[in-house]
Amino acid sequence: MDDKTILVDLQRCTGCWTCALACKVGNNLPDSDFWLTVRTEGSGEGIDRPAGTWPDLHMSWIPIWSKSCIRCPSRIAAGEKPYCVNSCPNHALYVGDGAKVEVEELRQKGFRIFQLPGWEDTASNIFYGSKG
Repeated sequence: MDDKTILVDLQRCTGCWTCALACKVGNNLPDSDFWLTVRTEGSGEGIDRPAGTWPDLHMSWIPIWSKSCIRCPSRIAAGEKPYCVNSCPNHALYVGDGAKVEVEELRQKGFRIFQLPGWEDTASNIFYGSKG
């Protein structure tokens, strides 16, 4: 893992989109461009619709970085976190050495660490930790 590797603790992500909006604003992206989006994992019938039937409903989220993501090199060079990582209110995102340390801690807690499959056509060096 290098200094641009990002780890997402999916148990902490609440789908708030703060990471995506911080990226958009911090990088002065036009309204139509997103380098980071947040996918809802639920029923598939629309954003924030849970899967299951009452009372057994469940829903989760997964941040998805596009290949356009530049990982905020000027921020990293200055010793700061990328906009997405810095803004996460749930501390679900880690970068660089923090990602390395957290991967080992999550593995010890029984988390599965994975990357999205190639057909997702997403940014490289993004890892996810999931308990389920």
